[in-house]
Amino acid sequence: MSFSQFYTSMDHFSIVPAVMLALFGCAVLLFDFIIFPDPRQRKWLLIFVGLAEGFTGFGLYRQQAWLAVNRAPQIIGFGGSVLVDGFAIYFNWIFLIAAMLVAIVSYKYLEISGEHHGEYYSLILFAQTGMYFLATGSDLVTLFIGLELMALSFYVMVGFLRGDKRSNEAALKYLLLGAFSSGFLAYGFSVLYGIAGSTKLADIRVAIEARPAWDPLVFLAMATTSVGLLFKISAVPFHMWAPDAYEGAPTTVTAYLSVASKAASIIFLVRMFMGPLAPVRVTWEPILAVVAVLSLTVGNLAAVNQTNIKRLLAYSSISHAGYMLLGLVAGNQTGINGIAVYMAVYAFMTLGAFMVVVALRRQNIIGDELDDINGLMHKSPCYAVLMLIFMLSLAGIPPTAGFLGKYYIFLALIQTGHYTLAVIGTLYAAVALYYYFKIVRNMFIREETEMAPLASSMGLRVAVSIAGAATLIIGIFPEPLLRLAQNSILR
Repeated sequence: MSFSQFYTSMDHFSIVPAVMLALFGCAVLLFDFIIFPDPRQRKWLLIFVGLAEGFTGFGLYRQQAWLAVNRAPQIIGFGGSVLVDGFAIYFNWIFLIAAMLVAIVSYKYLEISGEHHGEYYSLILFAQTGMYFLATGSDLVTLFIGLELMALSFYVMVGFLRGDKRSNEAALKYLLLGAFSSGFLAYGFSVLYGIAGSTKLADIRVAIEARPAWDPLVFLAMATTSVGLLFKISAVPFHMWAPDAYEGAPTTVTAYLSVASKAASIIFLVRMFMGPLAPVRVTWEPILAVVAVLSLTVGNLAAVNQTNIKRLLAYSSISHAGYMLLGLVAGNQTGINGIAVYMAVYAFMTLGAFMVVVALRRQNIIGDELDDINGLMHKSPCYAVLMLIFMLSLAGIPPTAGFLGKYYIFLALIQTGHYTLAVIGTLYAAVALYYYFKIVRNMFIREETEMAPLASSMGLRVAVSIAGAATLIIGIFPEPLLRLAQNSILR
């Protein structure tokens, strides 16, 4: 058999963005070693990251245009192992924006921390490569490889501050628990393969449809797969890694982990439960409803007593995972659309909040305690106002973008008759106001406890301004994002 018989141009077209990311990730490693041995020169590696994201964005645009011109629902590559549709492209734009913003704020942070190494930028690109296959994979093998590529990159990045005991401990805990969850996922995938005799998601769905909803083997596959997936989005009771990993990791890595990794895991979750596991919805819907309520409960109540901003935002992230699970429980088009909208606005407001924490990192000052943000309004009014916008958005207060995300989740729950879940979600949104406004109170009312100026940079100012502007603009003029999210699902 010749090479051309099993490799087509559509195969290449379906993975062009991932190829660009992988090639530039390798290029960063080579150029860092050969051309930029001096740490002071490593800021030029950002050019390679910018080129990587530029080529990746162009690849996504071409895929999007091809789908529109040909009126096709998806691009099929590698015998159906890769399926690129509007939903995958939508989430890949979120990955791209998150990676780009994190990269441009990382230079100053890593320089102050004394750990500015070129491989950091390669890991960002390699993690994004894994995310691409999580969004486009339609085969268990493709999905698992994408997940592990992303996870291995984050294991290293969480422990990137090698001289920091907190970072080392966080990386070790994340690695051990992550490997444990991957074992559950691999076992669940093996059972799914045993049921269907195929690793293709479409074949697995057909095989599950032929079995009773409460078939023990299907339930075993669903349960073990769910453990692995729910761990990745830090849903309760598989959340124990998140607070320590968020606190110990470099703040830039925490921002990337909390947004890009969660977005990739969410689309993976949606693909599995609305795809091969859709026939047994009667089995998993009540389980996910309980997990969502537990995530809202633990996330919000645990955040109330936190004095570390990164741990507070970690528990906040757990509660936001609960809201997105409620959209999956609703399961209608409004619910899936709500998840897409929620993930986009969550990316901007969470990245923005963490970037303000990045600005608090100065020489000999970690800057992630609540006391470190005291009097920020007097020291840096712009950062204080932007942080206020992000806190209002995370709490779901209009006219910020966060309100939009919660609105569509609650609307989906009401449309599908899940009134109790809608009421519970609304009540916990009120609880969240308390701990978000702890940060606001410290910024605007408390006296300054640290007079040292913030460690700002042009990249940080640009990135946090983009996040703040997007959070407000999406909240005031939501139509473009709503149209993008809806079109991504309809294709």
